Amino acid sequence: MAISKSIPNFIMDRTPMTLERTFSIIKPDATARNLTGKINAVIENTGLRIVAQKRICWTRAQAEKFYEEHKERSFYRELVVFMTSGPIVCQVLEGENAIMKYRDIMGATNPAEANAGTIRKDFAKSIGENSVHGSDSPESAEREIGLNFDNSEIVG
Repeated sequence: MAISKSIPNFIMDRTPMTLERTFSIIKPDATARNLTGKINAVIENTGLRIVAQKRICWTRAQAEKFYEEHKERSFYRELVVFMTSGPIVCQVLEGENAIMKYRDIMGATNPAEANAGTIRKDFAKSIGENSVHGSDSPESAEREIGLNFDNSEIVG
């Protein structure tokens, strides 16, 4: 008897799930308002798993390194100052299409333009204080995770 005949069709027809990881930051404006748990609930309710998480305060050098691609932009200095102004929560999220899924639940950078039910619509104060960051590509996710976590800290 062939193995495929002993496995029900609903299992055989199922496409294997591709897990992906993305990087997330809960920013100082959100941690100052004690929103970490509420934001984590939104993340987990969409099916993403938090497989690494730590609350830290970045140094100026860490923030500059993280945002170095924006060094020539007008908002760079202000962004570095903001991201070092208080604690942040760095996370690695895992799930099917995690990068795009997280970007969808974060919402538009400008909370006034974000869809109802997104993190930024519900929690952000402004474009600058928009509560969360998420990787925008697999390459960014790999870089950002590597800057903030050792492999041994990712335990999902």
